Amino acid sequence: MRSMNTARRTCEEFLPGLLAALDEIPLADLERPGSPAIGLFRAHGGPGLVIPRTYSGSGATPLQAVDVTRALAAVAPSLAVATTMHHFSVATLFALADSPQSDGVEWALLEGIVEQRLLVASGFAEGRPGQGILSPTVLARPDGKGYRISGSKKPCSLSRSMDLLTASAALPNADGTSDLAVVLVPRQAEGLTVEPFWSSWALAGAESDEVRLHEVFVDEQQLMRTETGEAGELDELQTIGLIWFELLITASYAGMAGALVERVLTSGRGTNTERAELLTRCETATLLTEGTARMIEDKAVGDEGLARALVARYAAQDLIREVVARAVELLGGMAFIGSPDIATLAAASHGLSFHPPSRSSFADPWLEHAAGHPLRLA
Repeated sequence: MRSMNTARRTCEEFLPGLLAALDEIPLADLERPGSPAIGLFRAHGGPGLVIPRTYSGSGATPLQAVDVTRALAAVAPSLAVATTMHHFSVATLFALADSPQSDGVEWALLEGIVEQRLLVASGFAEGRPGQGILSPTVLARPDGKGYRISGSKKPCSLSRSMDLLTASAALPNADGTSDLAVVLVPRQAEGLTVEPFWSSWALAGAESDEVRLHEVFVDEQQLMRTETGEAGELDELQTIGLIWFELLITASYAGMAGALVERVLTSGRGTNTERAELLTRCETATLLTEGTARMIEDKAVGDEGLARALVARYAAQDLIREVVARAVELLGGMAFIGSPDIATLAAASHGLSFHPPSRSSFADPWLEHAAGHPLRLA
């Protein structure tokens, strides 16, 4: 499959030897709790993938990051999903480093992530029904020259392997309102614990357990204030982070679907017309992610860009669901019975619909935005 082969070549260019190392391990072992996949990703320089060369990173463009993510997802779905959380977190950091809000700490942090191969987990609002995507999962209160933060994030991918946690935090004001901030918490911080949470066998290798924070101290340099506009629109840093997230999480599931389509094409199951239709739908999902990637490269990452990224994500989500169902059907019952990999890839591929924001929560903001108003997800 031409596009998947291109993705593998790109992955080999940036993370040489990683795919070969993953291929030596059965998929069932890569997808279990305690999987070696995340350690291999770290060992092959994965943490610096999307960090610009200015900060000593590998400097993969958004398009190249899509290829790498799809290639990894085809062989290790949990790894692709887990590392998406790392990539979008560091994308927010280097956007901050290039912004007027920067105090210079971000530069050193990014270089540290590359040099020490640190992994960054994300503690935003995912997993909380009825909660806005940026609604804080922890509370912060002033304490001397820093803050004490408490709360929890579940599920939180990379919970066992992370070196740093990024989390949204509510900063209370005297008038009863609160501001939104992003905090950076070292894994070894006193008061941070990880507890079992993920019970499903699907995507169990992503380490999506619960991270609890109890009176964890962070100094002022570990906290970044964000803002929303008067109409509720997000600030630039929030928007950039969300666009990167939607891009790479969609690419992850497109890669899983691509792995199943390759099996159909290799087996020759179905008619030429059926295989061509399946391939077309799969490639369309990939083209949607590539459109979002080009938008980031063109720096179209404002309010309008986020709306387009979400539209592309939901369209790709529908295509991926159709592709997976049809691929499993064409492969047939004997292939399904004969290899647990097909069931693993099919089950994992349904995860895209669970990532924020939900389709229903996007409906009203999208209609308002289409009518000319700012996009209000907060």
